[in-house]
Amino acid sequence: MQRVLIIAPNWIGDALMAQPLFILLKKLHPRIILDAVAPNWVAPILQQMPEIDHIYPTQLAHRKVQLWQRWQLAQTLRTVQYDAAYVLPNSAKSALLPWLAHIPLRIGYHGEHRYGLVNVRHLNPRKNAQRPTMVRHYAALAYAPRAQLPDELPLPHITLDPHKAALVAQRFMLTAQAPLIAFCPGAEYGSAKRWPVEHFATLAQLITYAFPYAQIVTLGSAQDAPLGALITAHAPHVRNLCGQTTLNDACALIASASAVVSNDSGLMHIAAALRRPLLALYGSSDPRHTPPLTDTARVQWLHLECSPCFARECPLGHLNCLRQLKPEHIFEQLREMLLIKS
Repeated sequence: MQRVLIIAPNWIGDALMAQPLFILLKKLHPRIILDAVAPNWVAPILQQMPEIDHIYPTQLAHRKVQLWQRWQLAQTLRTVQYDAAYVLPNSAKSALLPWLAHIPLRIGYHGEHRYGLVNVRHLNPRKNAQRPTMVRHYAALAYAPRAQLPDELPLPHITLDPHKAALVAQRFMLTAQAPLIAFCPGAEYGSAKRWPVEHFATLAQLITYAFPYAQIVTLGSAQDAPLGALITAHAPHVRNLCGQTTLNDACALIASASAVVSNDSGLMHIAAALRRPLLALYGSSDPRHTPPLTDTARVQWLHLECSPCFARECPLGHLNCLRQLKPEHIFEQLREMLLIKS
């Protein structure tokens, strides 16, 4: 293979967990050029990965076929003459693009009965506690179906220019002389993955009492801005930057942070890939399947009988998996991190 196309995942966290696949492909085929098609909200993360040579950002909407737009992009891809495509999402529409582009090898999981669209098919793993982590799930595509993977795989890792990160912090009037703590209260999947905003607010108050010079910001998309506003309503010393930063800005601020407190979200995986001290809060999802892949993270998960349920909203209505994860406990974990770092 000389030129390979990646059909990237639709989620930031999944894109980061796919990076070990890209590293393996470059190792197994040292001369390949690795390009990617990615949603425009995921493309900035792929731009931070040295393994990716070129990116085609798209505005293809989630859960829409948009056949005309896919056909137009396929005509551009056809002129490049790719040897193979790795289709990482499981949907049939994701496999349409390399098929329309006449790419001969189209590699991916069986997905939505993608006979013909994917012609090198891997079997989908069963959804149970023994299924592989997402990193191993994606990395398996670098090898033949049913092949044995190495025990040790590369981990997601991105780096940012410290000078550029400092400039972003200055633009938001954050000083390098005081610790910066980033809260990531959002989780696009649904409320069952979101630690209660009142817990974030209580945690902010505990931090300010113990570390009065600490700077606390909330980070997230415009959809997370109401969550940030509720936190600042109870803890006015917190700055709500949700919706005020680009993804690159958020990455830069996370890179500058002394600690990050995050739900299981794309920003959590960014913090892990940047090797920041991280408290990762899990409720309806499973840290055994999508863990933060760094030794600088501490996973906070109660593992109640009803968790993980993988639901978007708590099916029992109480959200105990996150409500019972008390801010006082999270503060003690965070305090240890800050004291060790200092």
